[in-house]
Parts: sequence; C-alpha cells; structure tokens
Amino acid sequence: MANMKPLRRIVQWALLALLLNAPPLFAEPLSPAARGEIEVLLSRLAASDCQFMRNGNWYTAGEAQVHLRRKLDYLVDKGAVGSAEQFIERAASQSSMSGQAYQVKCGGQPPVASGAWLRAELQRLRVGANKRGSNGAH
Repeated sequence: MANMKPLRRIVQWALLALLLNAPPLFAEPLSPAARGEIEVLLSRLAASDCQFMRNGNWYTAGEAQVHLRRKLDYLVDKGAVGSAEQFIERAASQSSMSGQAYQVKCGGQPPVASGAWLRAELQRLRVGANKRGSNGAH
C-alpha cells in the first residue's frame, strides 16, 4: 500500500482549518474565577518538574504551560471555554492536530493522561480553597 502519511497530513490540516473557522462551542464567557483556576493549574504544571508528552515528544512542564496558554487564549478569543473543566477537555487533554492524548509523567511514575492529572490538580485546588473558606467562617 502506498505511503499514507502525505494524505494523512492533508486531512489533518483540512480538519484544523475547519476547526479554526468553526463557530464557538457555546461556552459561557470565561469568568475571573475560572480564569484564576486555570492560571493556577498552569502554574502548578510549570512548577511540577513533570514532563509533558505532546504528539509523541516529551516537553518540559514550562514548555507545556506555554503551549496550553496559547491554546487557552485561542479558545477564549473564540468564546469556546467558560470553565476550568472546559479548558481541560478542549485544550489540555489532546492535540487538536493529531487527536493524540497528552500525557504527564512526574519523576519515576508512569505517564498519566494530562486530563486526569489536571482534573486531580483542580480537585486539590478546590478542596484547598474550601478549607481556607471554611476556616475563615468560624
């Protein structure tokens, strides 16, 4: 069978062009609270010393942060992200070019899906915020 890589690349670029011109995914505008959660997630990723796999290559956590912030900014401009969960689902879980899932590997641990890693960090962030909030209420 003939080499399918050129055809596959053309299809990927065509899909990207369609996505770039697609209407918004009807997300609510990104609130300051949601933006704050996303910024904390990106900061935690950058400070994690973990590695981030994107399209078969490992990148530093700092490089991952830059890439994901670029995707976030694009989705915000399109009105396509309104929460931290939507950011994780639409920007931080898989490549929009290849469809391959992103992976996060920390230390000697096996790689995990980036969406799972970020959701766990989001949960920790919210639990910590709730504890701080309840401490101030007493």
